[in-house]
Amino acid sequence: MERTKINVLLNLEKTPGPVLIKGWVRTKRDSKEFCFLEINDGSCLKNIQVIAQNDLANYPDIQTITTGTSVAVTGPLSPSPGKGQKWEVPATDIDIISLAPESYPLQKKRHSDEFLRTIAHLRPRTNKYGAGFRLRSEMAFAIHKFYKEQGFRYLTAPLITGSDCEGAGEMFRVTSLDPKTVKEQGKMDFTADFFGQESNLTVSGQLSAEMFALALGDVYTFGPTFRAENSNTSRHVAEFWMLEPEMAFCDLKESMDHGETLVKYLTRHAMEECPEDMALFTSFVDKSLPKRIDTLLNTPFARISYTQAIDILQKSNKKFDFKVDYGTDLQSEHERFLAEEYFKTPVFLTDYPKEIKPFYMRVNDDGKTVAAVDLLVPQIGELIGGSQREERLAVLKNRMAEMNLPMEKYWWYLDSRRFGSVPHSGFGMGFERFLMMLTGISNIRDVIPFPRTPGSIDF
Repeated sequence: MERTKINVLLNLEKTPGPVLIKGWVRTKRDSKEFCFLEINDGSCLKNIQVIAQNDLANYPDIQTITTGTSVAVTGPLSPSPGKGQKWEVPATDIDIISLAPESYPLQKKRHSDEFLRTIAHLRPRTNKYGAGFRLRSEMAFAIHKFYKEQGFRYLTAPLITGSDCEGAGEMFRVTSLDPKTVKEQGKMDFTADFFGQESNLTVSGQLSAEMFALALGDVYTFGPTFRAENSNTSRHVAEFWMLEPEMAFCDLKESMDHGETLVKYLTRHAMEECPEDMALFTSFVDKSLPKRIDTLLNTPFARISYTQAIDILQKSNKKFDFKVDYGTDLQSEHERFLAEEYFKTPVFLTDYPKEIKPFYMRVNDDGKTVAAVDLLVPQIGELIGGSQREERLAVLKNRMAEMNLPMEKYWWYLDSRRFGSVPHSGFGMGFERFLMMLTGISNIRDVIPFPRTPGSIDF
């Protein structure tokens, strides 16, 4: 008999006859004549109840079943008299696939997030993390669906790169050089390395996406990016996923319009396709989530300049840990104040001083600011960061000179401005930060399957 997943069974309108389910035992209740098993197979949040009568040939073995045991159950799908469940399965056969020992670490119903991070290989079996990673899967699908509908082309940007998009220098080095030889020479001779030059794991697919946008029109990259930042905050991991659309013939306003449409689309998709899992986050993670979701869906996002934001912050009479000064990057506390307390809605900040932004952002007519944009959202702070790109060759070269960037290393990037340059824009959206916003989960390590953080790479 072919196995049927529990999410399919629970949505059936009528009984199909005998069914075969396979999954893991969440709970078991015993009596002399029968026992109840709650089975979950990961396909949905809900379990299905199985009734095992004592006339089953292997009933003594069934009584030894423990939490975490994997089983295969055959039986009819019957209407359940129990409250809150539509169907149950009176078992005609229960096969114990693998009996979990008493040392199985998920015996209790609730565990701390800190404890579950130490067993990241098992935490998807809990309700919260199962819901979170089902949602993550659905949101990845929704991203591709959105961009398919928008007529974009998907680009798989390289993970190994010879350029630093952000100019931050916090990159993981990729090398085939023998450590023993490096030690003997007292240096790393990159001319003898695999690529003949220094190479790193990418922090962004943007520069590659720009090349393809200037050929295919509208493209997006969606994949892992890496940053060797020795940070242990709730918002940082060393390996994370970024969505990066890049759009030809697109200015900053149109890029903001696109970002707002994207966030609303993905949020609506989550509510429509994952209502059960989203309800769990409202009940057990963040009870203010429904109001925040309603704001995301039904309120226009605010738009102000960086200069206006600085003025608002300085006049707010709010005590911040970090001082607010023009010409410095905003801290998370500043971003959250603007989104949560002042505007009470997501807000786009534009036109930052050029000194605090990368070389590729378009210089505004004032010569002092660039056409940059950040989207700040409640509970998270910065969700999206992007800009209109500098399409003018002479201006771009001048900016690179100001920042002491070697132009010969970026010859291919300059070629895109030399041969048929056009105005274009794009941004990066942190996928994990979006999931945090959607679920109310406050630590980025809890929305990524196996978090990579300083000193931790066990799994």
